[in-house]
Amino acid sequence: MRDIRARRLALPMYDLPELAWATDAFADALLRRLSSAGLAGLPPHREKPAELLALWRDPDLLMAQTCGYPLVGTLRARVRLVATPCYRAPGCEGAWMRSAIVIGAGDPAGSLEDLRGRVIGAINGSDSNSGMNLLRAAVAPLARGAPFFRDIIVTGSHVESLRAVRGGHAGLAAIDCVTLALLRRIRPEALDGVRLLDWTPASPGLPLVTATGTTDTELTVLRAALAGLLRDPALAAVREALLIEDFQILDEAGYAVIAELERQASEAGMAVLR
Repeated sequence: MRDIRARRLALPMYDLPELAWATDAFADALLRRLSSAGLAGLPPHREKPAELLALWRDPDLLMAQTCGYPLVGTLRARVRLVATPCYRAPGCEGAWMRSAIVIGAGDPAGSLEDLRGRVIGAINGSDSNSGMNLLRAAVAPLARGAPFFRDIIVTGSHVESLRAVRGGHAGLAAIDCVTLALLRRIRPEALDGVRLLDWTPASPGLPLVTATGTTDTELTVLRAALAGLLRDPALAAVREALLIEDFQILDEAGYAVIAELERQASEAGMAVLR
C-alpha cells in the first residue's frame, strides 16, 4: 500500500457534545484497526473540522461522513463511497432514512397540507438532504406550483431548527430521524414544545466517503475495519450510544434517488424550496 501522509478522519454529522466520548472511541478503534492493517500516515485522532466542504474535497481525506445531497451534487466524482451506517432509530430502515416533519405542539394542523401558505419553514441548510431536499420532496406536490411557505429561515443545524419551532420563530422543520432519536435520548428537553406531524419520503442515509485517490486495496481495508467495529464486544456501549447497528455498501446509483427527488420537485414547480 502507498504511504498515506496527513490523511484526515472526521465524523462530524452527528457529533453532539454529549456523545463526544462515543464518537472518539469509535474513531480511535477504527484507527487502531487501520494501523494494524498496515495503513501508514494515520492521524492520532479524529478531527473536528470547521469547514466541511473543504474537508470532503481534501485529496488527503481518509474518511468522513457527509450528507447525501452534496454527494450527488458538489462532491460528485470527487469522493469514493466507503459505506453507509445503518441506525436504530424510528424513520430508519437499513441504510435508508426519513426526516421527521415537526411543528409546534399547540399547532392544530392535522396534515402537512393544513400548513400550506401559513407557516415559516426552518431548514438547517440549503445543501442538506434531510433538512431541505426531503422536505421539498414532501411539500412540492402540495404546493401546486406556488410557494408552500410564508417564508424560509436557515438555522445552521437541526438543533437550531427545533429551537426555532419551539420558540415560535418557525412553524415547521424537517429533522433528520437519527438526530431526533439521539436528542430524544440525551437531550429530551430539545423536543419539548414540538410534535411529529408526518414523515418525509425516504432516501439513503449519510454516507462515509474517502478521497478519490484512495486505492481499491485501501478501500477494502477501510470497509473491513468498519465491519470489525460491529463485531467488537468492547464497543457495544459505543455502538449503542451512537445507534449504529450495521454498515451497508451502496454505489452511486443507490444515491440517485436524492437527485431524482430534486428533479421531481423541480418539475412540480419547486426548484428551490419556498
